[in-house]
This record gives sequence, C-alpha cells and structure tokens, in this order.
Amino acid sequence: MKVAYVTPRYGPEVMGGAEGAARSLAEHLVADLGHEVEVYTTCALDHLTWDDVLEPGTTVINGVTVHRFRSAAGRDPAFFALDGAIRSSPSAATMEEGLDWVRANGPVTPTLLDALEVTDADVVCFYPYLFYMTVHGIRRVPKPTVLHPAAHDEPALYLKPYRGAFAAADAFCYHTRAERHLVERVIPVAETPQIVLGLGTNAEVTRGRRGAEVLGIGERPYVVSVGRVDEQKGSVMLAEFFLEYKRHHPGPLALALVGPVSATIPESDDLIVTGIVDEEDKWDIVGDALVSISPSAMESFSLVVLEGWVKGVPALVNATCGPTVENCELSGGGLSFDSFASFEVTLSRLLDDERLRQDLGAAGKDFVASVFDWPVLIRRYESFLEGVIARAAS
Repeated sequence: MKVAYVTPRYGPEVMGGAEGAARSLAEHLVADLGHEVEVYTTCALDHLTWDDVLEPGTTVINGVTVHRFRSAAGRDPAFFALDGAIRSSPSAATMEEGLDWVRANGPVTPTLLDALEVTDADVVCFYPYLFYMTVHGIRRVPKPTVLHPAAHDEPALYLKPYRGAFAAADAFCYHTRAERHLVERVIPVAETPQIVLGLGTNAEVTRGRRGAEVLGIGERPYVVSVGRVDEQKGSVMLAEFFLEYKRHHPGPLALALVGPVSATIPESDDLIVTGIVDEEDKWDIVGDALVSISPSAMESFSLVVLEGWVKGVPALVNATCGPTVENCELSGGGLSFDSFASFEVTLSRLLDDERLRQDLGAAGKDFVASVFDWPVLIRRYESFLEGVIARAAS
C-alpha cells in the first residue's frame, strides 16, 4: 500500500499539532508496517506567515518521501481584517467570501496541487481541513481520499467552502468522538465511512535529569504546559490565571511554558518560558511536573496530555475543550477548569493531595497503554485505509 499525505508543514522542526500527527502516522506506517509513504507539503515552518524557508524538492525523512513546493502566496496581510469581518457570523458569509478567507489564510499552493494530481499513491490523506491545499486539492485527486479534519469549534468550520471539501472526502479519520460529533453537527457527513483513531504517544526519551534542573529553577516545584505558547492556545490566559493564583497562594511553585513562543507572556520569576526544547529535555521536564495543564479550548486531541500520562502526571484541562475533557473522563486521569475560580480550586486540590495526583496519573498511564499503544493503533489505521481503497475499487 502506498499512502500520500497532504499537510501545510512537515518535519521534525514542526512541534505538535495536526502536522506532527500526520508525521507520526506516516513514520509508523513505514517503520512498523513497511508501507510506502510520501508527503506533499510546503517550504514553510512558520504557521503565521507561511514564508518559504526550506528548499523545494524531494527528500527522505525517517523513511518518508517528502515533496516540498514553494507557495504562490503566504498569509495575506489583509487576512486579519477579513477574518474579523466574518468571525461574528461565519455561516452567513458567501461562498466567495469563504474562498477569499481560505486564500488569505494561506499558504496558496497551485504547484503542489498540480503534482498531487498525478500521484500514484493508493490513497491520499489530507491533514488538517483548514487550508487551501485541502479545500482545493481534495476534489482534484483521482484517488480515494481520507480527511483528517483535526477540527475544533472555530468560526472557519462554518464557512461554506468547507462543506464542499468535507462532502468530497471518501472517508474521515477523527482524533476523538467529540471531534466527530462536532463535525457531524456542523456538516452532514455522518454516513461517510469513518474511524475514531486518536494518536499514539511518542517514545519516551530522557537524559535522566531533574526537570527543575533543566528549567534552571533549583529545587522549586512546578506545573507544566507543553505546546505552542500562543494566545489562541490559551497560554496568555493560563499565565494570567497562574499569576493571580500565586497572589492568593504565595510560595515557590512555578509554571513552565514549554514550546515555540508566539505570544507575549508577562515577566515573572514564577513563569518559566523555555521556547523550543529537544525531546529529552521535554520528557525530563514533564516527568517531574506536579500537574500537566492544557489551557487550550481548541484542540482536536492534545498529544501533550497523553505524554503527561505516560509519565504518570495528572492533567488539568480547559473544560470548554471537548476532546481533552473526553479523554480525561474516559481515563480518569485528569480534572478540568472553566474559570479562574475553578482553576484556583482544582489546582489547589491537586497540589494539596499527593495521593489524588498519583491515582489520576496512574489511571492516565493505564489508559494510554491500553488505547493509544502504537502497534495496536497503527494496525487499526492500516485496516481502515485498506477498506477505503477497497471500496473505491469496487
């Protein structure tokens, strides 16, 4: 079986998100099952500008053949004004306004789509739904297609161009049941073949250092939030909540924000902003945290919550994020907050009760081992893709 992925960014430099999920699936299809996998992507690394920074052409990364194409345009400077104009009522926007939004969002990739039309892959997977290459590519591919929406409840999902893109997909692969329910509530695709797959966790690697040593904070205890440090991901809200928490509960506790930074975080000795770290440092930091916090309201899965559970660390998640709440409820591995008041009460409860932290962390660890073990998960995915190909052939 030969599988193609279409995704706006690709490579080890891209941390987490839908693009990281696509890379995990691609590499496991190659390494675990011996399938041939290729990727169609851009030369960009920055999701805000989509500037071409990598060289175009074909390379091989961990056994996956990667085709990179220059973009005709990145994010249009007019995007934010256009986004603001339709954000309050996206379903009322016309098809033309929706297509203008898709183009302005970037990256615009006509040469990528021309190459994709002649792929000899058996199945083509688009990951995620949001971008030009999905909206305009999923109709052009003469092969069976799978859409990995990686959707969350955001204004773009209600724009008219996405209804056509979703309708053109031959199958869907969702991260959680909450994501599937969201998509089916907005777009009538319930009868299209689908699977709720999730993702396997990355292999744990470590240097065996104490997390506080990696962070440079001596013996201080800390909680951690891993992922893009971005206002849309809830990082600014979390920083403000945590500083207010410290005003009510003074002491040595710190918050570590680990990941690429695209937001302004207040200066404080209680906030440790690391920027991008390597996998070993990330795992050492997560492993010694008292609590792993996911403040984002807009996640379709959140692999970093699972990575905390791998280390037996309990989760505290945003109560308005259906997928992360779903996994906390299914696992018994975490709690949620929906305001500063509930953040304060819940974090205090976790910090004050070591036995509760241990029980939640252990439950999360068992859940990951039983549901998101890569050998089981990748064979489920393989069987699903084979079914998509067989239905198209018949």
